Amino acid sequence: MNKKIVITGATGLIGRKLSAELINEGNQVTVVSRSVEKAKRLIYGAHNYIAWNYETDPADFVNGNDVVIHLMGENIMSKRWTDAHKKNVYGSRIISTRKIVDGIKQAVSKPSLFIHSSAIGFYGIGNFEADENSIKGKGFLADVVDAWEKEAEQVEGINIRRVSLRLGIVLDKNDGALKRMILPFKLFIGGPLGSGLQWFPWISIDDVVSVFKSAIENQKYSGAVNVVSPEAINMKNFAKELGKVIKRPSLFRVPDFILKLILGEASEALIYGVKVIPQKLNDYGYQFKHDKIEPTLRSILN
Repeated sequence: MNKKIVITGATGLIGRKLSAELINEGNQVTVVSRSVEKAKRLIYGAHNYIAWNYETDPADFVNGNDVVIHLMGENIMSKRWTDAHKKNVYGSRIISTRKIVDGIKQAVSKPSLFIHSSAIGFYGIGNFEADENSIKGKGFLADVVDAWEKEAEQVEGINIRRVSLRLGIVLDKNDGALKRMILPFKLFIGGPLGSGLQWFPWISIDDVVSVFKSAIENQKYSGAVNVVSPEAINMKNFAKELGKVIKRPSLFRVPDFILKLILGEASEALIYGVKVIPQKLNDYGYQFKHDKIEPTLRSILN
C-alpha cells in the first residue's frame, strides 16, 4: 500500500492507531483535526496537518488524494441526550460529512474511495438479529446514523466507492467503553449493565484498524459494512469474562432504572442491544484478529 490518504478526526481512539499504521506502512497521510497542535503531539510523521473548522474548504485538502477517511464527530454516548447534545451530534456527524462530500465533488483530482465511520445504532434497539440487509430501526441514534450514511452515499453519484463502517462497541484499554467499565471491577463493584441479557456486539481496536485497511485494499468493500466480532455474547457473559481476566467478581448488576436516571434516553442503547452479524465481512473473507472475547480481553489488558 502506497497511497495518499486524508484522515479527519485523526486524534480520536481509532484515528490515532489507524494514522500511525498507515504512516508506518509508507502511505502519505494528511491529518485533519480541530487541533493541529494536538494532532502533531499524538501522530508523528504525517505528510501534512490541517486545522478543521466549519469555514474550512475540504476541497483544498481532498484534492489529489486517493482515499478520504472521515472519522470526525462528537462522541454520541459521552453524555445525556439533551437537546443541546443532540444538536452537537447532528452537526458534527451529518453536517461535517456533507461538507467533506461537497469538497470531494468540487475537487479537481478526486479520490477513488470515501470511507467513514458509522454505527450499528442504525438498527435501533431490541432483542433481534440484524445484518446489513436489515431495515433501519427507530429512535434518535438510528435516525442520526441513517442521515449520516445518506450524506456519504452522495459520492456514489460521481462514481466514487463509498464504505460506511458500522462499528460495534470498540474495545481498547486506553479509551472507550472498556476503559470505563474496568474501574468498577477493580473496586470490586463490577457487573453487567441492565438485565445482562442484551446483546453486546463488540470488536477489538486491532480489528477495527484492520478492517479500515482492508476496505482500502479490497475493491469488494462497498456500502454499509457491520464491524463486529462474529462471536455473539450478551452483557452478562461479557462482564463475567472481564471479571475473570482481571481477577474480580462480576456480581453488582446496574439496574435499568439507574442507567435511565444517569443517561436518560441514551441508556436505551445500553439496555436493549441488538445481535449484529458481520455478514459482509464474512462474505469478503475477512480474517478476524480477535474473535473470542476471553483471549481478546487478555490480549488487550495484559
